[in-house]
Amino acid sequence: MSRILVVNSGSSSLKYRLYDGVDAGDETPVDGAGGPVVLARGTVERIGEPGGGPANHESAIRQVLDRIDLTGLTGVGHRVVHGGQRFAEPTLVDDEVFGEITDLVPLAPLHNPANLAGIAVTRQLLPGVPQVAVFDTAFHRTLPEAAATYAIDAETARRYDIRRYGFHGTSHAYVSRRTAALLGRPYGQVNTITLHLGNGASACAVAGGRSVATSMGMGPLEGLVMGTRSGDLDPTVIMQLRRVAGLSVDEIDDLLNHRSGLYGLTGANDMREVLRRREAGDPAAELAFQVYCQRIRFYVGGYYALLGRLDAITFTAGVGEHAAPVRAAALENLNHLGITIDPDRNTTQSGDRPISPDTSRTPVYVITTNEELEIAHQTATLLTPQSPRSPRLPG
Repeated sequence: MSRILVVNSGSSSLKYRLYDGVDAGDETPVDGAGGPVVLARGTVERIGEPGGGPANHESAIRQVLDRIDLTGLTGVGHRVVHGGQRFAEPTLVDDEVFGEITDLVPLAPLHNPANLAGIAVTRQLLPGVPQVAVFDTAFHRTLPEAAATYAIDAETARRYDIRRYGFHGTSHAYVSRRTAALLGRPYGQVNTITLHLGNGASACAVAGGRSVATSMGMGPLEGLVMGTRSGDLDPTVIMQLRRVAGLSVDEIDDLLNHRSGLYGLTGANDMREVLRRREAGDPAAELAFQVYCQRIRFYVGGYYALLGRLDAITFTAGVGEHAAPVRAAALENLNHLGITIDPDRNTTQSGDRPISPDTSRTPVYVITTNEELEIAHQTATLLTPQSPRSPRLPG
């Protein structure tokens, strides 16, 4: 059992959780009920902004460390968005690893620098405590080459590291393992489709604990329709915007990442507001809802075909956990594949549960994701001496 501090350092905020009793190994981590206990949690906001926020990440982390009892701390787990092709699993951070993560900044210029800032300050303030980087992309390093490769000039792709990396890996890992536990079956024997539907959204096909397909690509723009991101798009649209509309690359980037998706179709990026307007008869909200759900249904059907055998579908994250109409519409007309939803279970229950009938050939679940607990679990597994992935620690 380990005491793990989890740090998620963003550009202007820092989230943290301190867990006690984190077990290592392949078992599913679960809050409470004999599982890890959260000793402290919180968020430091407005880092580097005027108006009373901490001046920098060092000040923010000092605030956090002053608030919590670090007695018996085993290690610190850091969320890092992009691990490129170098990092396929949680990694103990030393100077060399820190430098390699820095080299990956061009692949995630909005995220990796903030993640690195959190690591740098924590290493400085806790010099005797192992620091572990847990990568959003690592879970998807098991993608077959056919799933990871884009059909462009191979030499150009190699030179510029162009391939599918995938994201939300810690969420897909946690939820797929939790699904297997609810099924009462070994993780390595279960095939699932996990649907992480939040402001950012992605689908993942997991075969026996291995990601074999995922909707996000080289960056988090590809795939499902999201709060402000377009998801899948014909590249001709980008060329049209550049050549005919005269938009710059940065303007196109801003349009597709920040002014598209639900926001682009309705002016609201929050699914709750879209559903409210839809109930009120707003045709734009109705169209956005249909576009959103059709894209999910498209991926579910495609991933079913890739997996060959499907043992469960699981919804998670803000929209996936709370928007019953989205869940129902996303799996509509899939009865012939053995996929059905029980209307009462879908709308009246809460917590981790099945929302399909007991007779359904393919169970459908709603599971609350817990990326911080997954990071703590992976950190503890790496640092546990008997773990096959354990590093050789100083001393």
